[in-house]
Amino acid sequence: MNVVITEFEAKLENTRVILKNIAQEFSPAVFASSLAAEDMVLTDLILREKLNIGIFSLETGRLHTETLGMLDKVKATYGTEIVLYKPEASAVEAYVAQHGLNAFYDSVDRRKECCRIRKVEPLNRALAGNKAWVTGQRRAQAATRTELAVQEDDVAHGMQKFNPLADWSEEDVWHYIRSNNVPYNPLHDKGYPSIGCEPCTRAIQPGEDVRAGRWWWENPESKECGLHVVDGKLVRINKQAEKIGNQ
Repeated sequence: MNVVITEFEAKLENTRVILKNIAQEFSPAVFASSLAAEDMVLTDLILREKLNIGIFSLETGRLHTETLGMLDKVKATYGTEIVLYKPEASAVEAYVAQHGLNAFYDSVDRRKECCRIRKVEPLNRALAGNKAWVTGQRRAQAATRTELAVQEDDVAHGMQKFNPLADWSEEDVWHYIRSNNVPYNPLHDKGYPSIGCEPCTRAIQPGEDVRAGRWWWENPESKECGLHVVDGKLVRINKQAEKIGNQ
């Protein structure tokens, strides 16, 4: 009897293959989770399969209460605690003293400096000593991510970077979550498809881009926090590595 495999099932199996390959061929590897929907899909896949991929999150000091609540949900569901990396207190204090608590609204440069202190520097510490890192980025998320590859050569960190959900749609993400009873951030039910720090994230209106609520006062082309940027440009190289999931 012929078994018909749906497009989603093929994507899911390909993602499983990618994650297993990362765990086997690129150890030690870590997954940077924002605790949003895409990252909960990857969290579920990694922990269900007991893959040797560590999971961490960046606790910026400005996250929503609902986002922080996901840490307890993950522990209750999977029996695993997500490792937290926080910004250097002295750097935060110096920024606030010089510019003010919410200076990121003043200019793109000040917003990126805040992101550097609260996210990029802690990320560098989290990635140190690893051979690869995993993200929940998808091509459909934003204009800045349309060229997203499954595997990238992250020269800045000296390692490989994987985006296993690169070709997943918003519908794919939610189909997986609901089919597998994956816990998710309740802000998603309140109009937040993309969730970052509380003062930099708002709910979106029907028809808006899924990342329209991130840094909503800026142009779409500037809407990256620096985690995926090198010298002001997104790193999008080594696309031939897409074949990893088809081996």
